[in-house]
Amino acid sequence: MSRLVAFAAIQGGYNIVSKVEGKYKRALETWDASTQVGFPNTGYYLPVIYSLLGLKVETLEDMQKPLEIARSLLPPHIKGHHHLPYLGPLLDAGMAAVFAFEIEEALRYLAEPDFYLHSEDIDEDAGKIWLGAADDVVFRKRGVEFVDGTAPGFAAIVGAAPDAETAKMIIEEYQRRSLYIFLAANQNGTTCAEQLLEAGVQIGWNTRIVPYGPYISSAVFALGFANRVAMAFGGVEPGDYKKILLYNKNRVFAFVNALGDVNAEWAAAAAGAINWGFPTLADTDIPEVLPTGVCTYEHVVANVPHDKMVERSVEVRGLKTTVSEIDIPMSYGPAYEGERVRGADLYAQCGGGKTQATELVKMVEMNAVEDGKIDIIGPDVTNLKEGDVFPLGIYIEVAGREMQEDFEPILERQIHHLINYIQGIMHIGQRDIAWIRISKGAMEKGFSLKHIGVVLHAKLHQDFGAIFDKVQVKLYTKKADVDKLTEKARAEYKHRDERVEKMTDEAEEIYYSCTLCQSFAPSHVCTVSPERTGLCGAYNWMDCKASYEINPTGPNQPIEKGECLDPKLGQWKGVNEFVAKASRGAIDHYNFYSLVVDPMTTCGCCECIAAMLPACNGVMTVNREYMGETPCGMKFTTLAGVMGGGASTPGFVGHSKYNITQRKFIAGDGGLARVVWMPKILKEEIKERLIQRGKELGIDNFYDMIADETVGTTEEEILPFLQEKGHPALSMDPLIA
Repeated sequence: MSRLVAFAAIQGGYNIVSKVEGKYKRALETWDASTQVGFPNTGYYLPVIYSLLGLKVETLEDMQKPLEIARSLLPPHIKGHHHLPYLGPLLDAGMAAVFAFEIEEALRYLAEPDFYLHSEDIDEDAGKIWLGAADDVVFRKRGVEFVDGTAPGFAAIVGAAPDAETAKMIIEEYQRRSLYIFLAANQNGTTCAEQLLEAGVQIGWNTRIVPYGPYISSAVFALGFANRVAMAFGGVEPGDYKKILLYNKNRVFAFVNALGDVNAEWAAAAAGAINWGFPTLADTDIPEVLPTGVCTYEHVVANVPHDKMVERSVEVRGLKTTVSEIDIPMSYGPAYEGERVRGADLYAQCGGGKTQATELVKMVEMNAVEDGKIDIIGPDVTNLKEGDVFPLGIYIEVAGREMQEDFEPILERQIHHLINYIQGIMHIGQRDIAWIRISKGAMEKGFSLKHIGVVLHAKLHQDFGAIFDKVQVKLYTKKADVDKLTEKARAEYKHRDERVEKMTDEAEEIYYSCTLCQSFAPSHVCTVSPERTGLCGAYNWMDCKASYEINPTGPNQPIEKGECLDPKLGQWKGVNEFVAKASRGAIDHYNFYSLVVDPMTTCGCCECIAAMLPACNGVMTVNREYMGETPCGMKFTTLAGVMGGGASTPGFVGHSKYNITQRKFIAGDGGLARVVWMPKILKEEIKERLIQRGKELGIDNFYDMIADETVGTTEEEILPFLQEKGHPALSMDPLIA
């Protein structure tokens, strides 16, 4: 091991500890020693210090002890021409630097509380791009991915590449391998995060590119995240430093990329990371530490070319990754699922209330399918101008000896995330309310609708090849063809829904979860029962049962409902326990049959949103396709933005169109008889079922009692109509006690 690297790391440790001691002293002169400190919305105090030392740093005074420990860890300076070639002193200096870095960042939160955003996304317009320590909501959602294999590891990148394109090249290769990328520090007046924004790359937790901060001390957030994983998911007790570090070496596959000149403080940070078993690879000529020991293989590797950085990093860390090789010009993988296509990036779109977009999967005879055939019937997006909208019908035909009709909706629901995995393409919704947005970047790379077909064919075979043999895809872009497909699809949806018509929640002991939409709504957990279909409208109880049979480890898991805690509102002990676990503690209970009291969580894929109308003693519901005003004062888009991120929002709840006429729809609040307003388009769509359900309730003319936008779009406008019709909601018990 080079004398120079030991000298630099130890000198860096001294510099860092001394600097932070000075900042701490000034903090004590500014604030009282009892002043609260910490990282916002976390239950781990200062996580590196807490996990390794067992010390809870809650006040300024509490910082003194870990700072003293950091000082005591600093080894003697390297002197003379000879030194012992051992890692011990180097590691101690690195750990001292890490402890000091964490205190420095806690002091920053105290002195500059608005420096870091408390969010999963950056706010580029406001110039706020640094996310700091992940709060517990983000951590619970993301941390489990390092345990279940969804995220094979993370690359902690400090500094900046020579230019924006090089930064983009490195980061996108990590994304293709499904790794997280944690960014910190600056080089020559810029940062890798800023370079990525310059290159048009979206950054934030949703794209797995996390800009922690612009300082080398910000890298401590990555180590803190890793230690929180060990405590929360590995069951390691705080203070058991040996188990914490071994867990990270063996279970959290991370490494450091140092881009740019490595100074003494960076050397100390690299030495600190080695304690975790995280090696450092640099693009500059720095002294190397090649023998194995603490890390799986080499500890510090220098002069790594940028085009070899990803491959070499993965090799040195001993990390096994897979790349989804799909023959399309865009990158493809789970890292792009949370990517957004916003207005400034938008080239063209379909669905979302602007045009019709419909998706259907059908089982057909074996001789009717040519495996891999992809037909675009109508103009391709390559014929569109920027800003255009177009209709789209995605029709997938599958055939196979093991294929069943029950499996159709399961394959259909995969369309959502499989299209989302395409870089630059955003997909929301399903069935006949899909919404696809295509970015300018995707078009510049040569995107064609054919690539959707390529992805669907390849991934459905890869993920579900055991249940079918052949698949072909037809993509319709002419309005007449899309309308024809939509008519066919709606008949199929109706047939699927009616299969569970006679089932009851009381008769079944097993319900099913659906967590497919957690990429957009982190705390959302949909529970599907016979009388409470999935709020997206795509999955009913039988669909979820079939999905579980196909994929026992997938998003549709059986839930033993257990003890009934509230038969009126619809709450069960077993469901609550599952929801608390699946939401990472964000939600600990909800009610199936109420929008007033602790309703089910809602994601952005819901077909409809119901809301209270207190002045009418009733409830309204609005479907995604309706673009106008509603009596609750908010359009569908506003409602979805307010409560569609996975929250349980009293007074509002997302649901499917079919659910409106199910027997348990808001039964805890009075049921369907509470509904006083819905858009005419929705009212007409479910007219037959509304009339039938009204008769079951003993209200023969109930359909005519429901107001729509032709009557009014405020409570004041619709109330006289409801009084004239004698709507039953007006004589029911008060909606709000």
